[in-house]
Amino acid sequence: MIAVIKSDIIASRKILNPERWMNPLKERLEKWGHSPQNWELMWGDFFQLEIDQPEEALKKALMIKALIKSVEAENSSTKKSPIDVRISIGIGEKTYSSNRISESNGPAFINAGEKFEKLRKEKVNLAVQTPWKEIDEEINLILKLAGVFMDEWTVSSAQLITLVFNNPEATQNEIGHMLGIRQNSVSGRWSRSHIEEIKEMEQLFSRKIKKAVSR
Repeated sequence: MIAVIKSDIIASRKILNPERWMNPLKERLEKWGHSPQNWELMWGDFFQLEIDQPEEALKKALMIKALIKSVEAENSSTKKSPIDVRISIGIGEKTYSSNRISESNGPAFINAGEKFEKLRKEKVNLAVQTPWKEIDEEINLILKLAGVFMDEWTVSSAQLITLVFNNPEATQNEIGHMLGIRQNSVSGRWSRSHIEEIKEMEQLFSRKIKKAVSR
């Protein structure tokens, strides 16, 4: 069983130079696999990612969201990035494997595709579809609630989220050194970014998916 992420960049045209978000995204995806077999960027701002360990799918989705929302506006002092990302996570089997992820198939790909098509209608930017209805209901409700503040992350909040996920054992003091700010400033940003709630949500997802997959 695998996970598949289908995603597109929201308001990508608001960044005049797409390399400002595209290059960091490619660098991140390259750490998780090879293109085009494991991930592929298509049609300018749409991409897919295959994840061998489905319990890690939400963590990777959150890291992608934080990376995209770290992109600062051009010629503007606004605290929020002008772009965001829409992400569906599909979990299931992979029944056909190709050299290109866009040509691979199976329930994981179908679940990701079906959920992706529903995101705009459901007015959410992050959701999952798995073989387990009870997990979908619980996790998607949590993601919908979390989206209230995740969609409002400032650039500095998104940068903090990225550092925390890349350095899970780091203390607030160490994070402060990485950011070049004092620990008390980190503490305030930590609270505003809802780091603890994000980590708890991701850990809950990981536990539930790992347990369901092992049944």
